[in-house]
Amino acid sequence: MAVALAVAAGTAALICARTLRLGAGQRLGGRRSAGSASAVLAALPEFLTASVLATVVGVQLGWLPALGWYGFQWTILPALALGLPAGAVLGRLLDDLLPGAFAEPWALAATARGLPGRTVARQALRRCLPGLLPNTGLFVVGITGGAVTVEQIYDIPGLGRTTLQAALAQDLPVLQAGTLALVLLAAVAAALAHLLTRLLIGPALRDGALPSPHRPTLPARRFGPLAYGGLLLAVIALGLPRDPLALDTAERLAAPSGAHPFGTDALGRDVLARVAHGALDTLLLALAITAVTLLTGLALGLLPRLSGPVVDTVTALPPVLVALLVTAIVGSGGTTPALAVAVVAWTPLAAHTSALLRQERAALHLTATRALGAGRWYLLRHELLPAVVPPVTRHALLRLPGVALALASLAFLGLGAQPPSPEWGLLLAENQPYAERAPWAVLAPAAVLALLGALAVTAAGGIRRRKRTAAPEATDVPEKRPEPRELVTAG
Repeated sequence: MAVALAVAAGTAALICARTLRLGAGQRLGGRRSAGSASAVLAALPEFLTASVLATVVGVQLGWLPALGWYGFQWTILPALALGLPAGAVLGRLLDDLLPGAFAEPWALAATARGLPGRTVARQALRRCLPGLLPNTGLFVVGITGGAVTVEQIYDIPGLGRTTLQAALAQDLPVLQAGTLALVLLAAVAAALAHLLTRLLIGPALRDGALPSPHRPTLPARRFGPLAYGGLLLAVIALGLPRDPLALDTAERLAAPSGAHPFGTDALGRDVLARVAHGALDTLLLALAITAVTLLTGLALGLLPRLSGPVVDTVTALPPVLVALLVTAIVGSGGTTPALAVAVVAWTPLAAHTSALLRQERAALHLTATRALGAGRWYLLRHELLPAVVPPVTRHALLRLPGVALALASLAFLGLGAQPPSPEWGLLLAENQPYAERAPWAVLAPAAVLALLGALAVTAAGGIRRRKRTAAPEATDVPEKRPEPRELVTAG
């Protein structure tokens, strides 16, 4: 986990490097958010990244060991599998906040006075970090939860794999000890995140002296979502007419060809057909779960005193353990993964909402609007929600592929759909043992999943915040209020 956190920090730094460099010199101009490469990394779950790295780097190229746990060299691939997706998500969220920080008056004044660019960039990072620290604490726990599948793939005798095996074997003492360790880790991470937030912007939060960290974003390019969506629809359209259950033992593990563009699996079934048929159920279910978790996260994030302890507790439980608990209560079946993912997927969105809301409430323009007599409902509708909803919605779309593949990861571990279903997690689980002989059976589904990630994240760029109105409407505030509207504009 320690090495994975270093990988995540390095990945986030690389994603934000160009924004920091341009923003330090006030040269951002019309620059948009990070590109599709970070979108793909952010969308890929740990088990898929681990499978691809083990197949390509460990088996095909032989550069690093893909199995076992005998020294530092064996930590590199698992740490990359855990750290790259987490770092990409953190980098995307930070890259979304940095332009607003560089547009604040202090940054403009610092640049005008000739302060070094690295000083301005460092202060911009300090300005944006409090909005991400709650999610950083969640990633610390999430990396440990993701280690369940990564340790399973790389045959590592760690806490995640031990807890999973204890749950499957109903070894209650070991299961309780592992779960308690995860809960304690979540509590420590949450406490550190709150402490660092107080240290960074505590006085400004108390005094209501923060500028709003958000500004209306530029419209996203339309070419990216259209291109990715067209490719994904083309793959599904080509695969739907094919039979995903048809067996042809003479074509076992066949390489990609005109008859089988994605090759065949160990039973001679067409991989393209299985990917296309599995996409329908997985994507529709992921969209439904994402919509529910977005609404839940926003609603509970607006009540941080109520949701804070719940977020800290729920985050400590990996979806695997939640799936086992749901299985024990309602039994196994297709709804088990959906319930397990929905139980835990709302927590990062609620934490993000609470962090942004805390800063927005301390913004200068809100203080000025309140001084003019605006009520709570006006502030909520016209100031707080327009500032919080767009970034949290982009965050939810950033996690859409992760939700789809969290369902797949549970199937990968045998906790969801069962053979011969063409569910995506089952595809990877069935084809992983044949990665050395038929790498296309793993890489073809991985490419389609990466395409889904790029589509979701580039489409999220089209969600913008509307421009703030100059002053409250007369119907929302008392009739007798101070006249000078310049105070609102200046705020």
